[in-house]
Amino acid sequence: MRFGIVILPQEPWAKARYTWAAAENLGFDHAWTYDHLSWRTLADQPWGATIPTLTAAATVTTRIRLGTFVSSPNFRHPVTFAKDVATVDDVSGGRFLLGIGSGGTGFDAFVLGQPELSARERHERFAEFVQQLDGLLRFEQHGPISFAGEWFTAHEARMVGVPAQQPRVPFVIAANGPRGLGVVARYGQGWVSTGKEGATGEEWWASVQSLVTRLDDAAATAGRDPATIDRHLSLDSGGRFSLESVGAFEDLVGRAAGLGFTDVISHWPRRDGIYAGSVSVLEEVAGRLDSLR
Repeated sequence: MRFGIVILPQEPWAKARYTWAAAENLGFDHAWTYDHLSWRTLADQPWGATIPTLTAAATVTTRIRLGTFVSSPNFRHPVTFAKDVATVDDVSGGRFLLGIGSGGTGFDAFVLGQPELSARERHERFAEFVQQLDGLLRFEQHGPISFAGEWFTAHEARMVGVPAQQPRVPFVIAANGPRGLGVVARYGQGWVSTGKEGATGEEWWASVQSLVTRLDDAAATAGRDPATIDRHLSLDSGGRFSLESVGAFEDLVGRAAGLGFTDVISHWPRRDGIYAGSVSVLEEVAGRLDSLR
């Protein structure tokens, strides 16, 4: 089992730098931040930009992997975003993990004046986004890169340099539906699940178990060994904060392991509101990570 921690981009860097460094020193395997322009109940609070945050985090760490939890095409274009991702991966020495999702229907979906999309349209845009990022980040093309899809166009774009990770940064793809899981099976080195939206407790765990089965089926349909896909579970998505106590964390990790997850992700405790908790519990949990691996 590998352990991840999400650090929301809410503190000024003069303070946040110590949190990112602490995540590495505490022994976490990967650290993530949300890739939104703003987020839900925290929309009126300070909220930094994702790529600069991860670039800065790369300069104060040396081992821990760094990632987006998760990026979407809601406000990104594959050419400009591929440049951002490749640069962060270079700065970090090949430690970047690219979490990607289809994009929700909240703030990010409308803040730039975008039209409302149906679920099918959001999936089709997402699949094209992933496909184009895959090609751009592999740097397989020699010379200009052009494409004209339904959602994205590029005319003689250029990706200069050699990827820090070969053949490209790992994709950790968020998906629940059958079409999205097909994208995971085709492009993902990893899958990340938050379970059924709005479900809690045993209903949530049942949904997670069902999704695991669906992922296995999608991999089999694609002719891929399901064991080659890393499985990440967001422990804080089922109505219980994983770091409310050491016992809660160990219980949730045990259940995730029983379903075959290779990685679990928690949130750095906040002072109040969502993910409110104590850093002392986080530190105690960190002291037990080796025994839980």
